[in-house]
Amino acid sequence: MKNEKNRFGEDVEFDERANEDRYFALKEHERIEEMKVDFQNAEAARREGQLVRCPTCPGEFEKYDFMGFVLHRCDRCQGIWLKPAELRGIVRQAARGPLGAFFDRCFSKDEPEK
Repeated sequence: MKNEKNRFGEDVEFDERANEDRYFALKEHERIEEMKVDFQNAEAARREGQLVRCPTCPGEFEKYDFMGFVLHRCDRCQGIWLKPAELRGIVRQAARGPLGAFFDRCFSKDEPEK
């Protein structure tokens, strides 16, 4: 294989090692890309799992409404988990007092319940 002739009849030294290195580099690159996709899928699954699992115990979250906000409560430890925006909204509504709640009901843009 060392002394092959090309189509013009000239002697060509075939470098098997260079082709072998190129082949394995290409295969390694493909495998790295596959591993990146696998890692991204695993991270997405882990994030989804965190959304339904309590960070302090092995319990799962239940959703419930409180003052118009959807909160997450653990079914085991009864811990309540909410986002900063939800906390600010609840505090804002509580600070307005009963008069603010009355105005919200009277001037609400939503249709009244029937």
